[in-house]
Amino acid sequence: MAELKLKFDSDQQFQKDAVNSIVDVFDGQALKQSKFTVSVSENMLGKHTELGYANKLDLTPEDLLRNVIKIQDRNHLKRSEGLIDADYDAPNFAVEMETGTGKTYVYTRTILELHKKYGFTKFIIVVPGVAIREGVNKSFDVTQEHFVELYQGQQFNYFIYNSDRLTEVRNFATSEGIEIMIINIDAFRKGFEEETSSNKNAARIHKENDKMEGRKPIDFIKDTNPIVIIDEPQSVDNTEKSKEAIKALNPMCIIRYSATHRNTYNLMYKLGPVEAYENKLVKMIEVAEVDGVGDGAFMKLEAVKKLPNGSYS
Repeated sequence: MAELKLKFDSDQQFQKDAVNSIVDVFDGQALKQSKFTVSVSENMLGKHTELGYANKLDLTPEDLLRNVIKIQDRNHLKRSEGLIDADYDAPNFAVEMETGTGKTYVYTRTILELHKKYGFTKFIIVVPGVAIREGVNKSFDVTQEHFVELYQGQQFNYFIYNSDRLTEVRNFATSEGIEIMIINIDAFRKGFEEETSSNKNAARIHKENDKMEGRKPIDFIKDTNPIVIIDEPQSVDNTEKSKEAIKALNPMCIIRYSATHRNTYNLMYKLGPVEAYENKLVKMIEVAEVDGVGDGAFMKLEAVKKLPNGSYS
């Protein structure tokens, strides 16, 4: 019996528009990669320097803002006045997509486009909890072959952060290829709170480790200057401790994907419920009855006020 394979439509315009609305933010950035020293060790041949690979942004905040305004005008969105948020010391960009329109697919494709065009390689996807984390990982499992075909054999590595497998963090930093870490906010936010027996594993990312030359795992991550993608940000960085944790990743930028943003920061693309319905991407929700009235138009009188001239409003 032939193996059943899922096929994905790579030519949906609304998804390409969402991807390009982030990729074009960095228009003018040269295709390059930055190296940094991870450690120096000694062997029989002498000293050996191990290198890590980081994202390198050459554009100035003014360059980015010009690009952002151009994209916002294109998408008929309110213009941003500035990009750097004091809570993060990094620019934030928001993509609003209605549930069921493929935001996980969109940000996966955005990752690959950012690498193809600019050479960015380090990405961290932060999610609210374990259920969404597993869902994102499964999405990568299902779409990997599709994306390898779409991007002509371009390979990428993705993994779920686990405090018992900290060598994966080192590999994340030292790999030349595309590295994608999937992590739930509790896995590293707890390091900013008082350590207890229930969160001691979560605090490991902030503690020095003998297997990592005495360095903290978070330091390896910070040096890569990762692009941080937040899935459902309204449930991720909704506390000061969460914001501190995100900032500690030293993000090059933060990209937020949700249907219901609490704070849109710099909104780059919007596919709301009305647009999604008009494009036949979701089904219409109908309200059959309101306060005992049918589904036709109705008016309700709230109050009557008498004005000084004797008339009523």
